[in-house]
Amino acid sequence: MTTGPKRAVILAGGKGSRLYPYTTVFPKPLMPIQEKPILEIVLNQLREAGVEHVTLAVGYLAELIQAYFGDGERVGLHIDYSRETEPLGTAAPIRLIENLDTDFLVMNGDVLCNIDYAEMFAFHRAHGALATVGTYRKDVFINLGVLEVGVDQQIIDYIEKPTLHYLVSMGIYYFRPEILSHIPYQQYLDLPDLMKQLMALGTPPHSYLFEGLWLDIGRQQDYAEAQELYEKNSHLFGRGHG
Repeated sequence: MTTGPKRAVILAGGKGSRLYPYTTVFPKPLMPIQEKPILEIVLNQLREAGVEHVTLAVGYLAELIQAYFGDGERVGLHIDYSRETEPLGTAAPIRLIENLDTDFLVMNGDVLCNIDYAEMFAFHRAHGALATVGTYRKDVFINLGVLEVGVDQQIIDYIEKPTLHYLVSMGIYYFRPEILSHIPYQQYLDLPDLMKQLMALGTPPHSYLFEGLWLDIGRQQDYAEAQELYEKNSHLFGRGHG
C-alpha cells in the first residue's frame, strides 16, 4: 500500500483579492464549496492520504481560520499555525515553520482536486528530487485572431481563435527538508522564484503530471465552476465530502 507524507504545510495567508468582494468577509480558504469550506475538503483528503500534522501558514483574517479549525481535532489532524507579520510571498513563510525534518507537502489552501497525494509522494521519493511540482495540462482558448508579424511589419501568419496548450503548476509541491537552505529567513520569496533558483543551481524540480479533476479557485469564475464541479463529482473528492 502506498503511504503518503506525515507532514504538510498549507498556504492560507493570501488576501484573495481576485475573489473580492467575497474575501472582505471570508479568507479564501474558508470560501464554501457546497456546505464545506474548501480548506476543510483539502484537510479531509490529506488525512485520508496519511497526513497527521498540518501547519497552516496564515496571515489575512487568520483569526477566522484559527477559530474554525482550532487544533484540528474535529477533522482528525494535529493542526498548528504559523503567522507572518508582513506579506512574505508563497515560499518564504515555509522558512518560519519548525520541525520540517522529513519530506513534506506544501500546497495552496484553495485547490479543489482529486489527486492521490500518496501516489505523488511515492513519485517524489522515487525520483529523489529536492522538489516535485504537481502539474496539469491546461488549454487556454484565445477568442481573438492571433497574428505573427515578420520584418517590415508584414503579417506572416493569422491564426483565428486558437487554443494554446500548457503545463501549469497545480499549487501542490513536495520538498525534501534541504529546501529550507534555499529560502532566506524573513525575506520575500515566491515559490515560482524558488523553483527558478533550483533550476539555476542545476537541481531542477521534477514534474508530476496529474490528469484528474483540478481547479485553482482564484477568480469568481473559478469559484462558480468549482461549485458545479463538486456538486457533480463530490464522490471523487474523498470520504470527507457531503
